[in-house]
Amino acid sequence: KIAVSGPAMEYVNKYFPDEYHIVPNGVDTEHFRPDIEPLEEYLDGKLNIMFIGRLEKRKGLDYLLEAYQQVRRVIPDSRLIVVGPGIRLRKKYEKKVARNGIEDVTFIGYATYSDLPRYYKTADIVCCPATGWESFGIVLIEAMAVGTPVVASDIPGYASVLTHDAEGLLVPPKNPPKLAEALLSLADDKAWRQQMGQKGIVTAREYSWENVAKRVLTCYHKILG
Repeated sequence: KIAVSGPAMEYVNKYFPDEYHIVPNGVDTEHFRPDIEPLEEYLDGKLNIMFIGRLEKRKGLDYLLEAYQQVRRVIPDSRLIVVGPGIRLRKKYEKKVARNGIEDVTFIGYATYSDLPRYYKTADIVCCPATGWESFGIVLIEAMAVGTPVVASDIPGYASVLTHDAEGLLVPPKNPPKLAEALLSLADDKAWRQQMGQKGIVTAREYSWENVAKRVLTCYHKILG
């Protein structure tokens, strides 16, 4: 049996005890690649912080909005771009933005698979503030593959793919002050962001479909003896 990560294996093993092989999800590193062109309309000198994911409570956008408020006080020339489907919660978040007077928050809605790499490349920082229940960090890998550093919650599914201080930063979940601190530290150091981006590109190659397929074949060979 195969699980996509250690956390996924531990969860499933509670209900279906067995021997599991860990083989992660794969990413198309030809589609998500470093030389992709960013979206020109956002290349106006502002710092682009990006959230990519379905608008669900567990994805933690509430906490990112609070953190972004703190970032704006220090870096007024910044922007939060929210990419992902979810009409009901989008309305709630838009009301929160208006109520708190948070400027420069752009809700994109659903983005096609063909457009996603350009959004990742447009970001100076991709932020993944999920509160938990993530077995794997596919968004993190996609961001790494294009060379964008990541600030993510320190939860098992994310920590299994991102090393703190290497491809990005891990912060305690549900903690807007710590999230803002991490975003500001990266915002203040372009060279550090570029260094993390380069490390991310190397890490993402481990998750190419070619490498994942090889690991699946290795599992089959072990099972078949």
